[in-house]
Amino acid sequence: MFFKATAAAAALVAFTLSAEAQQLRVSHQWSEGDVRHQVAKIVADEVAAADVGLELQIFPSQSLFKAREQYKPLSRGQVDMIVFPLSYAGGLRNAYNLTLMPGLVKNHDHAARLNESPFMEEIEKILAEDDVMVLVHGYLAGGFAGKEECVTGPEDVSGKQMRAAGKAFEQMLAGAGASIASMSSAEIYNAMQTGVLDAANTSSSSFVSYRIYEQVACFTPAGEYALWFMYQPMLMNKSVFDGLSAEQQEALMAAAEKAEAFYLEEAKKEDGAARDTFAQNGVEIADMTEEQFNAWRAIAQETAYKAFLEGSPDGQKLLDLALAVE
Repeated sequence: MFFKATAAAAALVAFTLSAEAQQLRVSHQWSEGDVRHQVAKIVADEVAAADVGLELQIFPSQSLFKAREQYKPLSRGQVDMIVFPLSYAGGLRNAYNLTLMPGLVKNHDHAARLNESPFMEEIEKILAEDDVMVLVHGYLAGGFAGKEECVTGPEDVSGKQMRAAGKAFEQMLAGAGASIASMSSAEIYNAMQTGVLDAANTSSSSFVSYRIYEQVACFTPAGEYALWFMYQPMLMNKSVFDGLSAEQQEALMAAAEKAEAFYLEEAKKEDGAARDTFAQNGVEIADMTEEQFNAWRAIAQETAYKAFLEGSPDGQKLLDLALAVE
C-alpha cells in the first residue's frame, strides 16, 4: 500500500514538472517599442503557441545586463539569448568588426544574401567557439545628414566636423578629409544646434527618434546604396539549444524563421519611414549613387579595411568572402 502511494506521488511530481515550461531568458538594450524587441517577442510568442514546454522571458532596456556587456554572459550560459550588435564584441573577436564596416553591404537584399553566404558561415564558426549560435539574422541601415549641405560622395565631407557611427566609419571619414567628433546618437541634435557638427552618420531609426530633421538641410537615406549597415542578430547559447528536445529545437527554429522575415521587412520600412519623415519636414533628400558608393569603398579599403587587417591574421580571408557576395 505504501509502495503504491509513493509511486503515485512520484508520478504526480513527474507530471507536474513536465507540465511546467522550461524558461529561457532573453536580454537586450532597447525599449519594448523597438523592432529588435519585436523580433524577440515574435520568437517568444511563436514558441509559446507551439506548446512544447518552452517559455522565453524577455528583459528589455538593459534590465539584465548593460548593452555592451551581454556577449560574455551569453557565452558563459548566464543568459540564454540576446539581441545584440555583434560589433560590440569586436574587442573580443576582431572578426566581428566586419559586421559594421563601410561598403561591405549595399542594401538590405544584399545583406540578406550576405547572411546566407560563406562569409557568415565563417562568422558562425567563430561564434561556435564561444558556445554561441545565431538564431535570427538581421541588419539595420543608416545614412547621412548635413546641416547645410548634402553628404553623398567623399568630396562632400572634406573640412567638415562629423559624427560617425562606429570606429571604422570614423577612419573612413577621416580618410576623406573630415574632422571627427565622437559622441552618442543622442548628442547629435544639440551638437548640430550649437554648431559643433556639420554632418552626422547614424541609423535610420536614430535619425527619426532624435528628431535630427529639425536641424539639417539635407538627408541621405539608406536606399539602393548605403554605407552604414550594422549586423544585430538574435543569438543563443549553443549548449542551451543543444540541450533542448528535438521538438523544442524545431519550434524555436520555426519561430526564428518567421522573426527573420519580419526583421528584414521592418528594416526596410524603417529606412522608408526616415526618408518620408525628413521629406515631410522640408529636408532635401539626396540618394547615393553606385559611383559614390564605390568611391567611399575605395577610401574604406585604404583606411578602415587596412586597420582591420592589422589586427587579424585571418582577416583577409574573411574580408574577401564578404566582398565576394554580389
